[in-house]
Amino acid sequence: MSAEIKNHLLGLIARAFAAVAPNEPPPALTLERTKQVQLGDYSCPVAMQLARQMRRNPRDLAQALVAALPVSDWLESADVAGPGFINLRLRPAAKQHVVKTVLSQGARYGTTDRGQNQSVLVEFVSANPTGPLHVGHGRQAALGDSLASVLETQGYRVTREFYYNDAGAQINNLALSVQARAREELGRQSEFPADGYHGEYIREIAVKFMAIKSSDCEDLDAIRSTAVRELRVEQDMDLKAFGVTFDNYYLESSLYGDGRVDAAVNAMQTASMTYESEGALWLKTTEYGDDKDRVMRKSDGTYTYFVPDVAYHLTKWERGFARAINIQGSDHHSTITRVRAGLQACRQGIPKGYPDYLLHKMVTVMRGGQEVKISKRAGAYVTLRDLIDEVGRDATRFFLVSRKADSEFVFDVDLAKSKSEENPVYYVQYAHARVCSVLEQWHAQFSAETVSLGEGKEGDFFANQDLSTLTSARELSLLRFLAAYPETLEKAADELAPHQLAFYLRELAAEFHSYYNAERFLVIESDVRIARLALATAVRRVLRNGLTLLGVSAPEQM
Repeated sequence: MSAEIKNHLLGLIARAFAAVAPNEPPPALTLERTKQVQLGDYSCPVAMQLARQMRRNPRDLAQALVAALPVSDWLESADVAGPGFINLRLRPAAKQHVVKTVLSQGARYGTTDRGQNQSVLVEFVSANPTGPLHVGHGRQAALGDSLASVLETQGYRVTREFYYNDAGAQINNLALSVQARAREELGRQSEFPADGYHGEYIREIAVKFMAIKSSDCEDLDAIRSTAVRELRVEQDMDLKAFGVTFDNYYLESSLYGDGRVDAAVNAMQTASMTYESEGALWLKTTEYGDDKDRVMRKSDGTYTYFVPDVAYHLTKWERGFARAINIQGSDHHSTITRVRAGLQACRQGIPKGYPDYLLHKMVTVMRGGQEVKISKRAGAYVTLRDLIDEVGRDATRFFLVSRKADSEFVFDVDLAKSKSEENPVYYVQYAHARVCSVLEQWHAQFSAETVSLGEGKEGDFFANQDLSTLTSARELSLLRFLAAYPETLEKAADELAPHQLAFYLRELAAEFHSYYNAERFLVIESDVRIARLALATAVRRVLRNGLTLLGVSAPEQM
């Protein structure tokens, strides 16, 4: 609900509590939306929460609070349900008020300052620069960028960061793969590395390197540098096409160059959280809930992959990010305990649950009822650019954020390209376009009402109109959905669940399409006409706000 209505209802309950229990300190009050409309609009559990300390039966306390509620122009009725819930039913005027709130606040509707400008680092994508981005990276990009935007609506100061894994065995295999292809181009015999990369893009990089270095394909360091640079450029171009930008890029290689990896290992040793065994250095991760201790430094002197991750996350804390959120594939689940254990061993004061993780499962791409497994350029997998080129950025982003992150997701290319109500992004965008079409007809047919309006100023006009005719079941349902938008954003931020916003937009669009098909907007009665157009314009604003957070356009024509 809008903050104004919520604060009004909470104020009524607070005044009732002060009348019923004048000697008790003011309680912390909460309101929850009822799951069934017939029970009312909102529910308050305060009677059940305080009954024991007040030594009263919760239903009796709830009844007393209901009887003491002040008269309000916005509260129609209140009653007691179950073990002591106080159910509140709003008057139509209160429900209609949300239209004025939406239209007056515009793009700010749904935003709060709950985060109090707290700095939050959201790290996502963080792909190894060893090949083009695949659809799993795309899911990360859609989830991460949308979550960051949702957090910003709640008053957090968000930094989007990409961590480049530009060091280690995979990068060495990349260089060896390019070197082998370069030798082949020169007609030389070359053994391809067993763990090498086979996509056509490897040959493209080899050709580019030879154009720079001529026939010098034995300089592995130069090949490595060229390959990483070329793939970083390609990944950046793919992300730009996807509408995703980052505030900061952090290189894994810098952790070694700055001595941060060695410093992190020394800190863990100093804390007596390590031991030597079988020629290797181990971290006592079992003391932090792991099923066994983990090797940090192998017998050959190289570090295991989670060690630089510990050093990297230590920099997040040192840079002032008291909250950090990682969005990664579910295959990273095993590293969570190790990274958190390493951070606990390195530095006092870091919370045990630092950083937060949002893990997603992989994506299966289907076309024509068959799974699509390979890309022409990447060879072994479907690239993000493949999807963008085939179905467009809007459909790709909406689809990849439209399911709970930890659920398997099937990306149906045919559905994403269809213009039907089964296609969720088309369905939501079409609702927005329908409102635009209705307003365009209004301008054409009722020019006397619209002559003084500037382009796109309908919201300002409707925000001050009488909405008392909005009382039908469909209208009240739409009003209820509009009022739920701020709560949807709040919950999506708290639960790191941007898919909830996609669900909400789909449901709001369905409610509007149902209303559109059942009612006429441009009726003769001016009060009815204006009220319905105001409601439709508020729906358009909320659809646009939500789509913007998901990185999806809100077209005016379709």
